[in-house]
Amino acid sequence: MRVVVQRCKEAKVTVNGEVTGEIGEGLMLLVGVTHEDTEKDAAYLAEKIAGLRIFEDEAGKMNFSVTDTGGAILSVSQFTLYGDCRKGRRPNFMAAAAPAEAEQLYDYFNRELVARGLQVGTGVFGAMMDVSLVNWGPVTLILDSRG
Repeated sequence: MRVVVQRCKEAKVTVNGEVTGEIGEGLMLLVGVTHEDTEKDAAYLAEKIAGLRIFEDEAGKMNFSVTDTGGAILSVSQFTLYGDCRKGRRPNFMAAAAPAEAEQLYDYFNRELVARGLQVGTGVFGAMMDVSLVNWGPVTLILDSRG
């Protein structure tokens, strides 16, 4: 699994003009699933993200996690994270998991975040979504369960 983590002041996702997920301060996650991913990958990344110390303390050092700050998560499925652009001009998405497989693991990942005490908002799997956020810092990291 691959997750783009963005520390944000606020974020929301809209489908057909309707807000399906919205948060204040916390983390905006773009979540991609590949063929070899398992529940172990999802649990690993949920644990990593819940404890990732990227929020600043009173001295300005990144010492707090989203769990520590009481922040929320906005999780959006993003198969294009596995787009291969090395050949030609059109991305190849063969590395992305099939939709049914990806949706199952994406849902499991979100449940793992909730199990760690986090409030989790989401988009709609497979839908055309409008995503907006105020990236705070900016702080953007890319996590991959396979190293």
